Amino acid sequence: MANYTVKNVDSFIITGFDHLQNQKFLGFLILTAYMLILLVNCINLCIISTNRHLHKPMYILICNLAVVDIIFSSSCSTTMISVLLAEIKTVSYYSCISGTFFTHLGDVTECLALTLMAIDRLIAIRLPLRYQSIVTNSRILLFIFLTWLAGFAVIGYLISVVDNVPYCQPVIRYVFCNYASMIRAACVDPEPYFFISTMISVGPVGGLLPFILCTYVVMAYSVSKLSNNASKKQLINTCLSHIIVLFSYYVPKVASVFLTRLIVGMTLTERNAIFIVPSLVTPLINPAVYCTRTKEIRKILANVFLRKKITPNHLKSFS
Repeated sequence: MANYTVKNVDSFIITGFDHLQNQKFLGFLILTAYMLILLVNCINLCIISTNRHLHKPMYILICNLAVVDIIFSSSCSTTMISVLLAEIKTVSYYSCISGTFFTHLGDVTECLALTLMAIDRLIAIRLPLRYQSIVTNSRILLFIFLTWLAGFAVIGYLISVVDNVPYCQPVIRYVFCNYASMIRAACVDPEPYFFISTMISVGPVGGLLPFILCTYVVMAYSVSKLSNNASKKQLINTCLSHIIVLFSYYVPKVASVFLTRLIVGMTLTERNAIFIVPSLVTPLINPAVYCTRTKEIRKILANVFLRKKITPNHLKSFS
């Protein structure tokens, strides 16, 4: 560390894509995925916000998840798109700090949002007669506010850490700004600092994931005891949607934690791929699942498209 020279870094250069050959093609794929994420999540938000009969706890939670997905994907994708397509590799220090903040904020709040959704479904299945009195819109909004408050507190601490370390080189070797990339650019031994981020990452995987899995085990047991096959099928479909969303988030996260911390010989390309996949795949799967598997949202979408198809025929019959 004595060989490093401490500099006042006011910008960083993103070099994570420098070794790739088809940068434009990858940039086009990321841009396409990002546009789809914005489109489908905004469709969910518009449908739920404009239909008063959908102003219920479960749909408020879906809206919260959509907002989280937009923030998470935007904080990662915009940097990658500007580097790959616009060839703008330089990002200011404060832009990098803010990008790091929103990337990790989206990650933490998504985990907490999925926990709230699991608790909501557990109460709906275990206590169906008391569900409406226990789970109200005001209580859901309060718990959503608390999850965001917790996210701001945890990630605010991480940002205070990276903002107070001395930097030696204005180079980010990853594909976008995050805690790990900024610590690697600092004039410090990274291992103690990575321990902090590892503990924050292990918390959701080692604490909240087992809790969520236990709630689904309890739900599965309750559903198996139902005698009405129609009700059983409906509950299974509802739980299946949540399980798909749950695994789309946790599988990349578990892989990221274990592969980056346990496999020392990973190449930079492999590490960057682990960061890119969760930032695009999870925010794209979540709204797609709720659009196609939630009966009320699917019905509204069908009515919109059918209306568009019927209108021209009616116009022809009147002419």
